[in-house]
Amino acid sequence: MAHVLVVDDDDILAEYTARLLIDAGHACGWVTSVRDARLVLARRNPDLLLLDQNLPGENGSVLLRWLRQSPRFFNLPVIMLTASLGAPDEDVAYYNGAQDYIRKPFDDRMLIQRVDRILRKHDPGRRHATLDQAVRAQVDGTPRPHAAVAMRML
Repeated sequence: MAHVLVVDDDDILAEYTARLLIDAGHACGWVTSVRDARLVLARRNPDLLLLDQNLPGENGSVLLRWLRQSPRFFNLPVIMLTASLGAPDEDVAYYNGAQDYIRKPFDDRMLIQRVDRILRKHDPGRRHATLDQAVRAQVDGTPRPHAAVAMRML
């Protein structure tokens, strides 16, 4: 279960998105402004941020740039959500450090698939556990197919 924060100024869409993610097995909360997002981030470390690009006041791009400059959040995966149709907005999002970009309105299944894909790619705990298992298997002498190939190569 991942912890996801949704930042979108449309209350209805933010709540709907959060409900989708909760139904998919994630813990999820939502806020409607960059200011509120910063308050939540001061107290919590989400595993993923779904961030609307066009927010009143400070926009999502400002928050994304702040995250990438933060020692605490520089590696936080971010998916930008936007109703904008222009390719330049997408380019800006990727340039500022977004991992993905989803246009609204979105397909529910597609959103869940993209969230899950980003979480799999950015799950350091799982990567470390997998590496730890591989090292333990070699140390404990459990046969590993790639170890046999490596031995033949010597």
